[in-house]
Amino acid sequence: MTDEILIPARDDLHAARGDWLKSLARERRLADLTVEAYERDTRQFLIFLTGHLGGPPGLKDISNLRTADLRAFLARRRNDGAGARTLGRGLAGVRSLLRFLEKRGMASAAGAAAMRAPKQPKSLPKPLTASDARRVVSAGEQLSEEPWIAARNAAVLTLLYGCGLRISEALGLLAGEIGPGVTALRVTGKGGKTRLAPLLPVVLEAVAEYRRLCPYDLTPDRALFRGAKGGALQPAIVQREMQKMRAALNLPDTATPHALRHSFATHLLGRGGDLRTIQELLGHASLSTTQVYTGVDASRLLDIYDKAHPRA
Repeated sequence: MTDEILIPARDDLHAARGDWLKSLARERRLADLTVEAYERDTRQFLIFLTGHLGGPPGLKDISNLRTADLRAFLARRRNDGAGARTLGRGLAGVRSLLRFLEKRGMASAAGAAAMRAPKQPKSLPKPLTASDARRVVSAGEQLSEEPWIAARNAAVLTLLYGCGLRISEALGLLAGEIGPGVTALRVTGKGGKTRLAPLLPVVLEAVAEYRRLCPYDLTPDRALFRGAKGGALQPAIVQREMQKMRAALNLPDTATPHALRHSFATHLLGRGGDLRTIQELLGHASLSTTQVYTGVDASRLLDIYDKAHPRA
């Protein structure tokens, strides 16, 4: 850890901050890397305060901190090139220090508590490769020793990848909504938006095999997918099965059930599917959401333009 003698702060604040850092490791048992990050973030905060206040800060200065002082700190860090995640972690470190001091009657954490953390960039699951996606949905790759449960898992995952469904949409299906002669699903997604999801033969085959093996009576008005005891299948079960498959198939941590929906969109786009159609298949309200979701870049858009525009 950095030598605290090099940190600009008065003795009382030096000592209190040292006690806080020790408490993170000993009492709260935070990981070493987390403690190091908090030490670094609060060190940068004290360096900022030295310039902001015109001299090394002490406990009195910390106790009089205003929200405006914290905003100025984040603005300085942003100007130095810090991103939203770094700023958010920095604010978390300062808040933790102030809460520690507040509990000991040395400062108030009200100003920090009133601060909103910088908006974090929306992270999206990375798509699986086409070959990995095929392995994940394959009945032969399922890990359950119970044949009907293996078939059930394969059917659920095939719906996510083959139709671009959210896991809640797949598990919300009633038994009467999919079967012989059904060529598309009417899916109600977020915001009550309804869309049609065409059913590929491979999806129908996976569901039919699950129906054949399922030991429970799949009446039309009840859940299609059942848990081991016959109740409606819960998302946590599917997520846990996917976690096991990640380890067995040596897949990255980003291989989640939702990543199959992302893979559905990305692979369609890569094979020449147009954004507007993919938007409808995913049930997105705006095209911009689909563009971000599928990771479209300018070169890909230009490629679509070159192939499709009459004047290209």
